Amino acid sequence: MNRVKVLVVDDEPHIRRLLRTTLERTDYDVSEAANAREALDRLGKVQPDLVLLDLGLPDRDGLELVPLIRGQSTATLLVISARDATDQKVAALDLGADDYVTKPFDTEELLARMRAAFRNRKSAGGAQLKVVVGTLEIDLLNRVIRRDGEELHLTPKEFGVLAELARFPGRVITHDHLLKSVWPNEYERHVEYLRVVIRNLRQKIEADMSRPRIIVNELGVGYRLLGADG
Repeated sequence: MNRVKVLVVDDEPHIRRLLRTTLERTDYDVSEAANAREALDRLGKVQPDLVLLDLGLPDRDGLELVPLIRGQSTATLLVISARDATDQKVAALDLGADDYVTKPFDTEELLARMRAAFRNRKSAGGAQLKVVVGTLEIDLLNRVIRRDGEELHLTPKEFGVLAELARFPGRVITHDHLLKSVWPNEYERHVEYLRVVIRNLRQKIEADMSRPRIIVNELGVGYRLLGADG
């Protein structure tokens, strides 16, 4: 069985060492790049399955690399950065990153996020039509939602939001992406529309509204449908 190839792009040697040790211990095949130039060079030579990208590179802003990587590779792309501002996270995700992990990070959480993002990208390529999260079953083909085996009634907007999250389980979907997907003809799209729909959805699918376990909020960024590794 071929090992998953990971390209680590970070200008800090101790971060690269930490990631190499962690990833090789869990049987990943690791390559490194210390700047944007090396990253683009290794992207073509190594053809990684997954890229871990720092944004604070010495020769180019990492955000500029996201669409370049997307244009040259189908690799799963996780941003790992000390930048914790909401606009940076939203920008990275909207440019095509699969997830965003803030430094300092817990290595076990990072591995779980890598697995979720990698599985999600592969299943998206295979046109996954049914998603199961706990006792919730989301049948995208037949537009049927069941909880504990019983069919739920959702409004078109509720189904639209849940379906968009279900296409990428485990991945943060930004407010802007959801609004454009579910309200495509609205001249003005307000995040409050989305909040109302999420609140109504949670009333129908969550066991405890005060502690949502299926649709979770990424503050100021968007929402995530928790998958098996969530």
